[in-house]
Amino acid sequence: MALVKYNDRSIRNLTTAPAAVTNNPGALVHIKTLTASSSSTLSFVDGSDSVVLDNTYPIYKFEFINIHPETDQKKFMFQGTTDGSNFNTAMTTTWFQAYHDEADGNTTLSYISGEDQAQGTAFQSLCEDLGNDADQNYCGELQIFNPSSTTFVKHFMAKGNETYFSNYSNNAYVSGYFNTTSAITGLQFKMESGNIDAGQIKLYGIKDA
Repeated sequence: MALVKYNDRSIRNLTTAPAAVTNNPGALVHIKTLTASSSSTLSFVDGSDSVVLDNTYPIYKFEFINIHPETDQKKFMFQGTTDGSNFNTAMTTTWFQAYHDEADGNTTLSYISGEDQAQGTAFQSLCEDLGNDADQNYCGELQIFNPSSTTFVKHFMAKGNETYFSNYSNNAYVSGYFNTTSAITGLQFKMESGNIDAGQIKLYGIKDA
């Protein structure tokens, strides 16, 4: 059987990446990472400090890594802006959770009506009653779809897991939409009260076909 010989210069001499590499739909493109250090807010606003949140990508994804609050038993929250400075866009949301305590004495799967909004302009919770013990934190992700649209409302979906202040694993799912046909140009994240002691938020664009 004849052996096929490969020329190792075929890769080294490339000056343009193949379309299969550059046009990879669904690929994550890192845009910005913000690191909390006793931060009152963390904001991602289009055009500010190298942030892109426009029609470059159809979907944007935020990843939350080891979000730790300074104050015990507080919610981690977000809101959107259409003008780059006022984070008070009307939204309608849903909120449900599953939890299980470390003592194996309490489990549930339930809708939490106190955490949703109906045309509300307040900051939306992503988790509730996050603990501030040294090892407690929140991790999760949020996706927003076509935020630059001036035709449709802006849907978002979030999921995450927190260490509840009383030592529960609490898995929350939050979805909804910004009820505006103006472009959403930024998102801001903060604790219900007190600062974000530590943690990172990473913003990615998800490439289209």
